[in-house]
Amino acid sequence: MELSSGRFCCVLLSLLAGLASGLEITSTAPTSIEKASGQSVKLDCQFTLAAEDSGPLDIEWSLLSSDNQKEDKVVILYSGDRSYEDYYDPMKGRVHFNSADPKNGDASINLTGLKSSDSGTYQCKVKKAPGIRSRKMLLIVMVKPSKPRCYAEGPTQEGKDIVLRCLSNEGTKPLQYSWEKTSDSKLLPSSAVMDPVGGTINVRNASASTSGTYRCTANNRVGSEECILYLNVTPPPNTAGIIAGAIITVLLILLIIAIILFCCCRARNKKKYEKEICNEIREDVPPPKSRVSMARSFTVGSQRSSLGSMSPSNLHEYALKPQYDKIPSSEEFERPPSHAPLPPPTAARMGGPNLSRMGGIPVMIPAQNKDGSIV
Repeated sequence: MELSSGRFCCVLLSLLAGLASGLEITSTAPTSIEKASGQSVKLDCQFTLAAEDSGPLDIEWSLLSSDNQKEDKVVILYSGDRSYEDYYDPMKGRVHFNSADPKNGDASINLTGLKSSDSGTYQCKVKKAPGIRSRKMLLIVMVKPSKPRCYAEGPTQEGKDIVLRCLSNEGTKPLQYSWEKTSDSKLLPSSAVMDPVGGTINVRNASASTSGTYRCTANNRVGSEECILYLNVTPPPNTAGIIAGAIITVLLILLIIAIILFCCCRARNKKKYEKEICNEIREDVPPPKSRVSMARSFTVGSQRSSLGSMSPSNLHEYALKPQYDKIPSSEEFERPPSHAPLPPPTAARMGGPNLSRMGGIPVMIPAQNKDGSIV
């Protein structure tokens, strides 16, 4: 029994020694690495083999998924004495084995042109049957701050509160902001209150001495960027002058409008007046008479003058004379003077004694125009 138990212990110790001398990963590099975007990093994975590790060598690097429901992504692979470096499209051309022949015990890889999406937990797994070993490393790709934008909020006038802001749109948090004055005394105003996380500086009751050049710096663990702000604090505006100027401007505008309206109305009335005068002139001018009507007017006028000078006793004799009632035709009116009949004697050509003898009464006949109107 003692011999058998001793033999069992020896076998167990040999097995433990055999296991201890099998495949091992010997890297001692940190398991957490921080790098800035655009830089390169080496993920270390050194290993040793034992005599009993006689199977084919397989090396696999994978990016572990933070969600257990998703599969891990194989980044680079070594199998059958061959490297497969373009296995993962997002890292194609940016990941390589550190050694040209990884089977010599160096399974480390190099990542170049780091991006923020490269952040994650990487696992190096080395397999050579019957041995299997793995090592995990956390890679954090940090983005340095982008160039911040500096600007002032609020009216930059004396006696007012002014807020200076500094903002970087990109950068791995936490970001820290700092302000400094680079002109004059190079000291921030005594009333300034700075917020290093929000990137603001509040200057209360600003004065003319607040004017100057300010510099804001945004930084994190991988880099920093800065911007420059030129601040000019001006005296407060003359409110009374502004109001007076505004009132004068409004009055001038109203005056101009009134002048324009007056001119338009005057031009319109003038045009209307001229049109009315033109119509009145046309109404006063009688239409042109024909020669027949003129002849009739002449004859009727002569007869009326004769009748007016005749007495009732000789009206009968005057009525019996047909030539006095005859209205000349257009042909007779157009006949030359040599052939035209002599006009009958009128009361105007008779003297006073003749009229008295005939029983007539002298009458004053007003002068007439050619168109028959009384002058």
